[in-house]
Amino acid sequence: MPHTVLRRLRTAAAAALLGATGLLPGIGAAGPALAAPVHAAAARVANPFAGATGYLNPDFAAEVKAQASADGGTLGGLESQVAANPTAVWMDHIGAIAGDATHLSLQAHLDHALAQQQGTTPVVFQVVIYDLPGRDCAAIASNGELPSTAAGLTAYETQYIDPIAAVLANPKYAGLRVAAIIEPDSLPNAVTNQSKPTCATATPYYESGIVYALDKLHAIPNVYDYLDIGHAGWLGWSTNMVPAGREYAKIAQATTAGFASVDGFVSDTANTTPLTEPFLPDPDLTVGGQPLKSANFYQDNPAFDEYHYDTAMYATLVSDGFPDSIGMLVDTSRNGWGGPARPTALDPTPTTADAYVAANRVDRKPFRGDWCNINGAGIGARPQSQPYGAGSPIIAFLWVKPPGESDGDYPDAAHPHGDPHCDPNGTQTDGNGNTYPTDSIPGVDIPAGQWFPAQFRQLVQNAYPAFGTSGGNTGPTAPTGLTVTATTSSTTSLSWTASTDPTGVSGYSVYRNGTKVATVTGTTYTDSGLSPATAYQYTVTAQDAAGNVSAASAAVTATTTAPGGGNDNGCSATYTVADDWGSGFTANVTVANTGTAATKSWTVSWTWGGNQGITNSWNASTTQTGTAVTAANQAYNGALAPNTATGFGFQATYSGGNTAPSLTCTAS
Repeated sequence: MPHTVLRRLRTAAAAALLGATGLLPGIGAAGPALAAPVHAAAARVANPFAGATGYLNPDFAAEVKAQASADGGTLGGLESQVAANPTAVWMDHIGAIAGDATHLSLQAHLDHALAQQQGTTPVVFQVVIYDLPGRDCAAIASNGELPSTAAGLTAYETQYIDPIAAVLANPKYAGLRVAAIIEPDSLPNAVTNQSKPTCATATPYYESGIVYALDKLHAIPNVYDYLDIGHAGWLGWSTNMVPAGREYAKIAQATTAGFASVDGFVSDTANTTPLTEPFLPDPDLTVGGQPLKSANFYQDNPAFDEYHYDTAMYATLVSDGFPDSIGMLVDTSRNGWGGPARPTALDPTPTTADAYVAANRVDRKPFRGDWCNINGAGIGARPQSQPYGAGSPIIAFLWVKPPGESDGDYPDAAHPHGDPHCDPNGTQTDGNGNTYPTDSIPGVDIPAGQWFPAQFRQLVQNAYPAFGTSGGNTGPTAPTGLTVTATTSSTTSLSWTASTDPTGVSGYSVYRNGTKVATVTGTTYTDSGLSPATAYQYTVTAQDAAGNVSAASAAVTATTTAPGGGNDNGCSATYTVADDWGSGFTANVTVANTGTAATKSWTVSWTWGGNQGITNSWNASTTQTGTAVTAANQAYNGALAPNTATGFGFQATYSGGNTAPSLTCTAS
């Protein structure tokens, strides 16, 4: 199945002609650069967003305040709150470095950032590096100014990267933390769009340009470099994610500092994939005989949301050589999907995968590949550090693309070079014969990066969490450490670790095989009334008093024991995936003696539902024939007293789905 059509993000300011501005560096719309104190050099940290404040862009704040004043009333009051959130500054053409009549220069922005710094609390300044030769090779909404040629690459290096690096390296800015978002919408094309001649031509210049940018920027001690990784709807398939990991590793290894030149990665830039799909926690849940990921909306892509995509991509990148200290960022500027169309509770009644997904997904686009000025989208989580706690690879939510700036225009008499994907009356296909509307906002045709009032109003009205509420967190974090044990032939016992989200937790929802079975306030639950010798899969979500719902915990499976409570040699086996990186995983199996007499030996068997293959194991002797697996105890762990347990583990490879198997345990 083709996976090349689901991609996108746009520029944040309209491209200017090469060298069109005559303004000197440091002079922009606000006049001469501000006189600002020089702060001490910022110490290098693992997460530059932790313990820092974000830069408030005066250009963006002016756009927001003008719109809020024009709309007035309740809506205007909500709109005005947007200006209090940090956004990135886009260097999307060479002229942006010096600024123009309506945009500050890079130097002036940095001076404003210094002026915003309070005491010893550092300011994080986000700058988007976005002007590769042949930029936006798979579309035309934000084509750049430089051609895919050797001359274009030279101009990129000497007229664009070198001047940016020179400004950032000024010692007076050493006290700032600079987060460089490097070339959105670029390297994923090297993975999925090589059949397009424009992308095949541009890719070598993308790779060389990004290596050059990393070398220049990494050499500046207070600059942190983050590479764009598209989004879940683009690289979420393992057939895309695995080669993407190799592509990013190739780029890093080509730099002077190697993997150390990359501090992390950013996803969902200017896109609308939600952080979580709270009512679709399991892509392998079967409805009507088909897994949910097979629905037309997902096209066998198991990454339904950015949380699961980023954690899976993190594992893939680490397996390809990146250090586990890399940080994952998510652009939440337009992925909130609030408003009246957002589902508020699970609807378990649909009987087909397509209908179940349509009823329960919060992403309300008709086609997941729609990307341009999406009708009905909303602002997402507010920029914040460590949204899932210090232990998560996702280190911050950002607003990389300022909300309210157009993604692109469409062809008409006034815009002959527009992008058909932005035409509200246009259509696009999924590569499998299905046609969908573009879902772009109708009625107005606004070039990329220019202010789009109708879009901004929608983003505010459909924000999730809504403006006017306290905080801005998306709610509790996902419970962790979920374990489940089949204690009898009709009950299972679950426990998990509480959410550490600062907004607190009002309760937990327990899902059995994708269907909600209980809401509890504690962190344990006993499920009863089950069928004997049957496998059940469980996940748990957390919710707060405001109704915000976390992502689901990792799924675990338990098999109830066979009937006959007097069985002297009964046993049960519980299966848990410990780590899954998209092309392989490790799993643990707990074997418990559920009988009334000690066991001498035990055997656990199962049949894979996919192409999983065990590569090594520990604490058991495993054999695999086709999809059938048998695991037998070692000499030291076969004897189990009643109500005691042991365990074994293994590592395996796979592609496609990785559904948990149903285990059978026998003991003697």
